[in-house]
Amino acid sequence: MAAKDDLGRAGEERAVAFLIGDGYRIIARNWRCPQGEIDIVAERDGTIVVVEVKTRRSDEYGHPFEAIDRRKAARLWRVAMAFLAQHRDLVRGLQLRIDAIAVIGADPATGRLEHLEDAL
Repeated sequence: MAAKDDLGRAGEERAVAFLIGDGYRIIARNWRCPQGEIDIVAERDGTIVVVEVKTRRSDEYGHPFEAIDRRKAARLWRVAMAFLAQHRDLVRGLQLRIDAIAVIGADPATGRLEHLEDAL
């Protein structure tokens, strides 16, 4: 399981670097609450962006975005709402969006990255 965890962590690192390079400010990483976890919370241009990161060595068994099914999407919204409720002062007046980032490749540092804005 450690190799899978390492792959996921490396994918999240790549996603954070990408977002920072694209003008996002990272607010939180791996934020947890009883409803679940958010990989990345960022802000740009008056929008709070909750980012789900999916990292795969290949897309042989399907694209990483396919792992975000209806149940996962509902959980992401619940966790996003919990984050907003807990950080009212930080997010007051800002919009909310949920994005997904896929990192595909044996080495996440050099693999293909796809950013799907407003994924849900």
